[in-house]
Amino acid sequence: MTLETVPDYSAFRDSSIGQVYNEAAFSYFLDVDRRRLQRSQRSIILVLVSVRHHAGRSAPLTDAEAAPLFAGLTHSVREVDFVGWYRDGRVVGAVLPQAGGASDEGRRLIASRIVKSVTKVLPRDVARRLHVRAVALGGKVQR
Repeated sequence: MTLETVPDYSAFRDSSIGQVYNEAAFSYFLDVDRRRLQRSQRSIILVLVSVRHHAGRSAPLTDAEAAPLFAGLTHSVREVDFVGWYRDGRVVGAVLPQAGGASDEGRRLIASRIVKSVTKVLPRDVARRLHVRAVALGGKVQR
């Protein structure tokens, strides 16, 4: 996979999920939301999903692995959220705007919901290596 520097849809396509943003578009829209945060009391939960190698580093994803990751993630987020490549071919991301601060418990619940959704559609050996992080950005973080 070559890294596309122009914001657009990824070359990765799957008929069950439609098109997904490439890394440049995902980064662009994430930056737009970050700038909005500076003017509001909102926050963002950034969800990062990858499949780990035995050494703990994210592995390049095949289309057969990426398709269920995107499908599971797309089906577990709202219409106002967006999904795409956070790191092209390696890390799938989702941006979930929040009305207020993002609590630790809220992030755990979101990560848990995504893990359940994604592991249902992944082969067992890939699901065991799944790594999901939910990170709060901006706003007042509630504990």
